[in-house]
Amino acid sequence: MTVRVRAFAAALSALLAAGACSSTPDSPATASTITSDSVPRLTPEVVREYDRGDDAFTQGFEIDGGVLYEGTGLEGSSFVRRTSLDDMTELDRVDLPSDLFGEGITVDGDTLWQITWRNGVAIARDRDTLAEQRRVSYDGEGWGLCTERSSTERRDSSAERLVMSDGTSTLTFRDPASFDAEASVDVTLDGNPVEQLNELECADDGSVYANVWQSFDIMRIDPTSGKVTAVIDGTPLWNSMSAADRTGADVFNGIAQIPCTDRFLVTGKFWPKIFEVRFTSSAPVGQN
Repeated sequence: MTVRVRAFAAALSALLAAGACSSTPDSPATASTITSDSVPRLTPEVVREYDRGDDAFTQGFEIDGGVLYEGTGLEGSSFVRRTSLDDMTELDRVDLPSDLFGEGITVDGDTLWQITWRNGVAIARDRDTLAEQRRVSYDGEGWGLCTERSSTERRDSSAERLVMSDGTSTLTFRDPASFDAEASVDVTLDGNPVEQLNELECADDGSVYANVWQSFDIMRIDPTSGKVTAVIDGTPLWNSMSAADRTGADVFNGIAQIPCTDRFLVTGKFWPKIFEVRFTSSAPVGQN
């Protein structure tokens, strides 16, 4: 067994014992059991597949200026990196201190924000070099993060607020400069809370897309009301991978809209593939 595999196995065992953000590789997620006739079920239509290494415990995923930013987790092996969208080559990579468990990331102007799981620390980094600039503290857990802009026409427009998940059904809105919490909304489907909201993407149309941990579901959310407006089932992506690709792969996690298009990049923790997809209509949730 290699050092990397031994380290991952030990870390994963500890996380499972603590009930952390992971699951067993041979059963990485639960198929959608959500039933509702009020919102559409969408399915990912694959446009293209990208091969990549299987070393990323993906927590945050975002595209800005032709660069794919990715934040990863696990204590002792968390890192953040920049990857070229042109050829998927790694441009820069910075490791987190061994005591920090990395979670979601987002870009706001020249700043890349990175949150941590239970450390209560958010790190502001230089967008182009990933160099740490400052840290701020927050209460509670950190899971996903995205930037909601005041203008959906320009990806480089100023942030109106940051949107953060903490593993519950609550989205918290934060000031992009101070990181102070300003408001929150509870996410519901047919009036019922949707728990374990994880990685987030603030889309051009104003919606927030959220992975649901330990499932193949992505929720499309109206951030004003908190209501789920569509459920996306990513199970076909998992099923499309070979047995070899699924070996060691973990839960579905990672959503990044390709700016000014209807396409998204999605992936999972330790997945060796990134899928470029469109979310297309299938059937109302709960119907075949």
